[in-house]
Amino acid sequence: MPTLNPFPDRYRSIKSSVTDSNPMVIDTEADPQDILEAALQRIRASSQLLETLHCQCFRNGDVQDIPHITHALYLLTQDGCDLLKVAQQRMMGWKAPV
Repeated sequence: MPTLNPFPDRYRSIKSSVTDSNPMVIDTEADPQDILEAALQRIRASSQLLETLHCQCFRNGDVQDIPHITHALYLLTQDGCDLLKVAQQRMMGWKAPV
């Protein structure tokens, strides 16, 4: 019996991409454990950055740091969520709502 692939295209672009050509993609046929590990790395990095910020004093900080930090957190979190969605669909055998 053939395996149903819930993805019409093998390579799925990540939402954090800001270009038309989507140079960063997720291989939907990669090992789900590898996809989960990549997601975990990004979400863990985002969480650790938030923890560091929670403990920091910004008395000597620059106002320009805030958009830099939030952009990094967005990229890490969004990529992690995109990876988790693909891993979930692969492991559960169903397509999550968009």
